[in-house]
Amino acid sequence: MSEDRTEHGTQKNWLGKITQAFSDEPKTREDLLADLKDAADDNILDQEAYSIIEGAMQVSDQQVRDVMIPRSQMVVVEADQTPKEFLPIIISSAHSRFPVIGENPDDLLGILLAKDLLPLILDDAGLENFDITQHLRKPTIIPESKRLNILLKEFRANRNHMAMVVDEYAGVAGLITIEDVLEQIVGEIEDEHDSEDDESNIKPFDENGYIVKALTPIEDFNEYFDIGLPDDDFDTVGGLVTQKFGHLPHKDEVVSIDEFTFKVLSAENRRIRLLQVTRASI
Repeated sequence: MSEDRTEHGTQKNWLGKITQAFSDEPKTREDLLADLKDAADDNILDQEAYSIIEGAMQVSDQQVRDVMIPRSQMVVVEADQTPKEFLPIIISSAHSRFPVIGENPDDLLGILLAKDLLPLILDDAGLENFDITQHLRKPTIIPESKRLNILLKEFRANRNHMAMVVDEYAGVAGLITIEDVLEQIVGEIEDEHDSEDDESNIKPFDENGYIVKALTPIEDFNEYFDIGLPDDDFDTVGGLVTQKFGHLPHKDEVVSIDEFTFKVLSAENRRIRLLQVTRASI
C-alpha cells in the first residue's frame, strides 16, 4: 500500500516538473531577456548574439531624440560659402553628407553629398562657377519623437542614410544617420576616421594649409610642426587662439601667432571647434 502511495507521489512530482517546464514561458520582454542572458551565461547562446538581440529589442523603446547628433555638434555648409571655404571642413570631418543652411541653422536648404563634389576636382572652371543649389538633395525631415525601430525601417525602405530632426516648433534640433541607429543594436561602429590618434587632429589640405581641431593639445601641435608655442597658460590650441583674440571669436575671424595664421572655421557659443591654419612659407 505504501509502495503505491510512493509511486503515485513520484508520478505527481514528475508531472509537476513537466507542467512547470511547459508553463514557465517568459511573459514579458524582461523575462525573455533574462532567459536569453542565462543562455548566454551557460554558453548556449553566443554573447555577441545576445548583445545584438538585446540592442534590437531596446531600439523599439528609444526615440530619435535619445541618440541624435544635436544641432550644436552638426557639421554644416553655409550656402554662401565658396568651395575654397567649405572644402576644408568637408575634408576634416570626413563625413559623406552635409546639411546646407541659409541665413541661420533653421534655414535648411538641402543636403550636400561629398561624392557630388568629386567631378569638380579636375574642373577648375566648375569650382570657380560653383552653384551649391544645383547640387542639393531633398532632406528627410523627422520629429524628435519618432521611434528608432520605425526610423530604421524607413531608412531601409527609402534607402536614406541621414534625416534632419526638428522640434515641436519646426526648428532644426539635430540630425541622425542610419549608423547612429545601427550602433544602438550592434555597438559602436568605427572606421579609419574614428581613430583617436594625435595626428587625426591635424590634417594638411595643401602645401602650407592645415585643418586643426581646437581641442588639439599645444604639445602635440608643437611636436607636429617642430616649434615651441607656449603651453603655460593653456593646454589646447583653441585656448591659445582665444587668448590671442582677447574674446571668443566668431566664424571667419583671423589671428596670427608666430609664423601661423589661424582662421576660425567653426565655433559655438562657448568655444572654437575647428581652425584653418596656414604656415608662412619658409
